[in-house]
Amino acid sequence: MRRKEFRDLADPEDAHEAIASLDLRPDDETVPLRESRGRVLAERVDADLDVPGFDRASVDGYAVTARDTFGADEADPVRLELVGEVHAGAEPDVEVGEGECAEISTGAVLPPGADAVVMVERTDREDDEVLVRTSLAPGDRVMFAGADVAAGERALGPGTVLTPREIGLLSALGVDEVPVRGRPTVGIISTGDELVRPGEALDSDAGEIYDVNSYTTATAVEEAGGEARLYPHAGDDYEAMESVLREAAAECDLVLSSGSTSASAVDVIYRVVEEAGELLLHGVAVKPGKPMLVGRLQDSAYVGLPGYPVSALTIFRTFVAPAIREAAGLPEPETATVEGEMAVRERYAEGRLRYMPVGLVSDGDGNTLVYPVDKGSGATTSLVEADGVVAVPPDVEYLEAGERVEVQLFSPEVRPPSVFGAGEDDPALSRVLDRVSRPRYLGVGTRQGRRRLRDGVTDVAVVTGDGTPGDATELGGWTREWGLVVPDGNPTGVENLVDLVDDDLRFVNRTTDAGLRTTLDDAVAALADDRGVDRHELVEAVDGYEFAVRAHESPARKVLSGSADAGLGLRVTADRLGMDFVPCGDEPVRVLASDDRLEKRGVQRLRDAVVDAADVLDDLPGYGPL
Repeated sequence: MRRKEFRDLADPEDAHEAIASLDLRPDDETVPLRESRGRVLAERVDADLDVPGFDRASVDGYAVTARDTFGADEADPVRLELVGEVHAGAEPDVEVGEGECAEISTGAVLPPGADAVVMVERTDREDDEVLVRTSLAPGDRVMFAGADVAAGERALGPGTVLTPREIGLLSALGVDEVPVRGRPTVGIISTGDELVRPGEALDSDAGEIYDVNSYTTATAVEEAGGEARLYPHAGDDYEAMESVLREAAAECDLVLSSGSTSASAVDVIYRVVEEAGELLLHGVAVKPGKPMLVGRLQDSAYVGLPGYPVSALTIFRTFVAPAIREAAGLPEPETATVEGEMAVRERYAEGRLRYMPVGLVSDGDGNTLVYPVDKGSGATTSLVEADGVVAVPPDVEYLEAGERVEVQLFSPEVRPPSVFGAGEDDPALSRVLDRVSRPRYLGVGTRQGRRRLRDGVTDVAVVTGDGTPGDATELGGWTREWGLVVPDGNPTGVENLVDLVDDDLRFVNRTTDAGLRTTLDDAVAALADDRGVDRHELVEAVDGYEFAVRAHESPARKVLSGSADAGLGLRVTADRLGMDFVPCGDEPVRVLASDDRLEKRGVQRLRDAVVDAADVLDDLPGYGPL
């Protein structure tokens, strides 16, 4: 009987390309949040509400009006009348007036009239009076609504693997169903007349052996993110082989067989593939695993693995597992522990063992850098931004920049983001980032974005204003229209910034780290020059100028709630929320990259996405090219 010879052996790269050319990706689906662990987000998830949804106390103590405490210290305390108490989980039934305070628990809603909380440790109680022994500023010991996650903010992007960290964040946002990438269904067929399934009687005298490959391959498929489906093993008979292969091809995205791929006269599987579909290659120049098949069966992809279990698993992990992970949207696996260098100096001298939350980023040479992540124990987003922890012994006062540390990863799947950035919270940027695989971005404002780029922590910074550092390169950018966001119909008749100064309007500002705040400060300074007065005089004339919130939609949300007449914001925000908008000008938004990270693939992909962002800008009111 004539033996079938192997075709010309393909290079391993050709095998990778052949498998990559097969379409393994199933349709996306929506699953309950409780069942989403390990799945991959198919779409961006934006926050539809603020977290927390109210201004809340961050310590036990007393809710006060900050101006009542000015000048107070240990030697000369301020006496305030105690007018009630507020507990966590209850709506306040008390209002704090001038010279008054209310007892408050951690996590409780800040009562009307109060704008700060004094720690109980800095007070004394005398009957119905409280002696406050420290001065406070507005916002002290208060977590404002949206301080953790702000409504309208990008929460998680497509391609995010859902671990307990991300599921916790989605839970905080009230999400109960999530759109995820489908898992490719993989049919597994072991071939050979000698195979017997575990649990069945084995006749060793007849040369029978237990089927090892079905179970090991199925487990490897599930580990790679696929759904394994076992089929009855097929003997070396053409009709039986064709029947089971066609059945699997009709039901699965990928069919895997093991055995019957050698040039033996009784091996018929390559003929089945040729006649029922298309054989792309037969044989790969790799050891182990030379007898490998790649092809198509009906509408399904097909890969034939070697018969020996070790060879089959080696070939699967080398060639097939990456394709399954790609179809499922999963990243390449990482070990549970990695080593890296501290990106910045981190001081610590509390004399206790510390598990420091850290993130990972690669520098321009591919080395792993480790940076501290800490937004406070109450912040859900710290879990998403941190990749693991570094155990800092009690006797270590600081970790130097460049010092080698060991990171205990939260998950073996964790790896550094393809590109890491920080800076402005911007709607156009959120959409641009959707076009980059595995980005990480921190909306911490222009000031912090520049600092982190300068310190070598991030690859890119997204900033407003002019001026590029000498060690950075501009990748591109856009302009956005800024101004005052007011209720629909503009009931107070706001026309420009002058009205904030001259009229009795309640205003909500952005934090000083935001580039938009700097743009407003510059406009107020220009107005002061026109009037021949000091800028601080105009700032003090605006009710709420120092009342600052973090994200781009936060001021508008305050206006919508009725707690302010106008807020600093963008035209796109007013349009999205159905509000009126008073334009004040345009400001540039620029994406800057560290010069020594320009060759990173993720930075290059971000640059391409920024350059090709015209359609994004067209879809956003008030946006245009730089």
